[in-house]
Amino acid sequence: MKKTFGRVTLPGESNFLEETKDLLERWGADAIRDSDGTKLDEGIRNLDAKIYTTYFVARGHNEFAEQHMEECQQIYLMSAHTLATEDDVCIAFAKEYFDQQVTPDYDHDPKQWWEVIDRTSGTVISADDWELDQKQHTVIVHHAQPFHEYTVSFLAYILWDPTQMYNHITNDWGDKPHEIPFDVRKPFSSGYVVEYLKHWLQEEENKRCDIVRFTTFFYHFTLIFNNYAKEKFVDWCGYGASVSTEAILAFEQEKGYRLRPEVFIQNGYYNSTFCVPTKEYQEYIDFTQRFVSGKAKELVDLVHEAGKEAMMFLGDNWIGTEPYGKYFSSIGLDAVVGSVGGGATLRLISDIPGVKYHEGRFLPYFFPDTFHEGNDPVIEAVDNWLSARRAIMRKPIDRIGYGGYPSLAYKFPKFVEYIEKVCEEFRQIYDIVHDQTPYCGLKVAILNHWGALRSWHAYMVAHGLYCKQIYSYNGMLESLSGASVDVVFISFDELLENGIPADIDVIINAGDAHTAFSGGDIWKNEKLVSMLRAWVYSGHGLVGIGEPTACEHGGRFFQMADAFGVDKELGFTLHTDKYFHTPQDRHFITEDVVEPLDFGEGMKNIYALYEDTEIIAYNDGEVNMAAHAYGKGRCVYIAGLPYSTQNTRILLRALYYAACKEEAFKKWYADNLYCEVHAYPQSKQYAILNNTNEIQESGVYDGEGNCKHVTLQPGEIRWMVMK
Repeated sequence: MKKTFGRVTLPGESNFLEETKDLLERWGADAIRDSDGTKLDEGIRNLDAKIYTTYFVARGHNEFAEQHMEECQQIYLMSAHTLATEDDVCIAFAKEYFDQQVTPDYDHDPKQWWEVIDRTSGTVISADDWELDQKQHTVIVHHAQPFHEYTVSFLAYILWDPTQMYNHITNDWGDKPHEIPFDVRKPFSSGYVVEYLKHWLQEEENKRCDIVRFTTFFYHFTLIFNNYAKEKFVDWCGYGASVSTEAILAFEQEKGYRLRPEVFIQNGYYNSTFCVPTKEYQEYIDFTQRFVSGKAKELVDLVHEAGKEAMMFLGDNWIGTEPYGKYFSSIGLDAVVGSVGGGATLRLISDIPGVKYHEGRFLPYFFPDTFHEGNDPVIEAVDNWLSARRAIMRKPIDRIGYGGYPSLAYKFPKFVEYIEKVCEEFRQIYDIVHDQTPYCGLKVAILNHWGALRSWHAYMVAHGLYCKQIYSYNGMLESLSGASVDVVFISFDELLENGIPADIDVIINAGDAHTAFSGGDIWKNEKLVSMLRAWVYSGHGLVGIGEPTACEHGGRFFQMADAFGVDKELGFTLHTDKYFHTPQDRHFITEDVVEPLDFGEGMKNIYALYEDTEIIAYNDGEVNMAAHAYGKGRCVYIAGLPYSTQNTRILLRALYYAACKEEAFKKWYADNLYCEVHAYPQSKQYAILNNTNEIQESGVYDGEGNCKHVTLQPGEIRWMVMK
């Protein structure tokens, strides 16, 4: 492979000049960045490469923050449920929280801004019936109902930025100062962030900076630690830390009503992304996005006036800058960079509209938890690259890079050699596909409450991390990220307002019952259900995973049970016999299966409703996979779909089957499921990928019905010319 250069960003580190030169040459990097915890010395800044400089807007300015502690960022927190056994109950509301991260806000009258709630009855306790002890951080509730549980929803200041806290603990930064986050809605902070950036841009050491990498802007995703300095709760899309008295008052002035603490606490669920969003919460999100976008634009304009580019890191303090929101493009950013955990997170970055270029930060990070004696970081690097590469073939990012301490990575020569190959392959792929529209056999819409706002990051708790309750759904997104289908995300509100878009072939509804992703009570809406029934009946496809369309109503749990041909037993119909349980000998959807079927956590008590329900997988008295004709259309039910090569093929076949387009399935196709074919009709090229680190043999269909046999080396990508 001919040596190429560019489109790669290398992390830098002081006192590492000669090694940095070597890595720049070997990896073909054309940019160097600093990281949280590293600085670039003069020698590195003077190298022939673009310089990225990390810029923290609302943290890392302790000299200012310590003079204005009343302007610390705020959050609503809830005490533990506390049982009343007598007329008075004492609630130690701050006991569960890490006092180095948060502290109760006593500057704003607790009687006005806090709530005490009887969680057993759901009653808000009058402020006259409770008293506060600030020294002990306790609330005493009088006239309590014995054996009811009570909570305190209290406003707190955030004293330590959560990401810096995490890095501080992970990398053992010892006595490094705790960075205090401050709120740009507040008067001193609002002016400070503008004036400081003006001054910073004129400093001599920053004149060499080409790209200001905002990390990110103002409000951190919800990440709160407990009294053991361990994560208590985290929500990568959570807006909790954007709350302030100023925000609530400004919202009230605009909307005409006051947001209660419970809007943010929500029974202690803290408006998790999995919760069905209330009208009040959706209006607050929109309100916050408008504010953040407007304030961020002020800073981006200053960067542009200084002749530099502005880049946003999609992480840390990114709340309010959601890139698929209505206001993101108005900020005027040049680029977005984010961490790539696999195909879905890569598409989360590469599909973002409104910026000039997109950059992915690949794994592993050069941190001691991975780069230590006895560990082989190449294993993680191979897995990360092969999973992300599938998505790059569909919608490439424009640059790749790494983060952390390069001095750690440099101690692993095999890792350095492998990343050299990755950089070369990325540039080759990009040069061929970046301006191409890949062949897509279907258009698929994922339906949930969030719609496009959560494109490619539905089912996410913490960014890209495994969670037992979601991997059976996240696998669907990972599979789709590199599949030869066009994927869009739509909300229930959009469907009810505008109907189903005419170009959609298949709709997917996936998630646990009562969540924002399955839908919850929205399925009681007769307009929604009848619209979807009519659409499928007329010849379209519906795929459900887990508990799709689930809401106990009208004698059904799955409100589209008649279309799916299956429902879930809730215990109400145990008296009704279930006669249909014989799986089919073979089915189009499972023709490529070579391993035991894996439904992840699966779903209990799913049963077939009709004799013509096509049971594809049945185990222990339960349907795991089924298909059902519905008028001219079809539905497919799957109990769970964790990411795997085989499940990717199963999902793709399920989509084609639901769309009644099986005959088109093998247009561009590899009969070995560990391989994939991506076609680019404009340039008359197609690529055959080996998605494993082992030799694979496969028959490959070339789009004209011709099949040829190929042998691919581990991880190989082979480019072919169309006839």
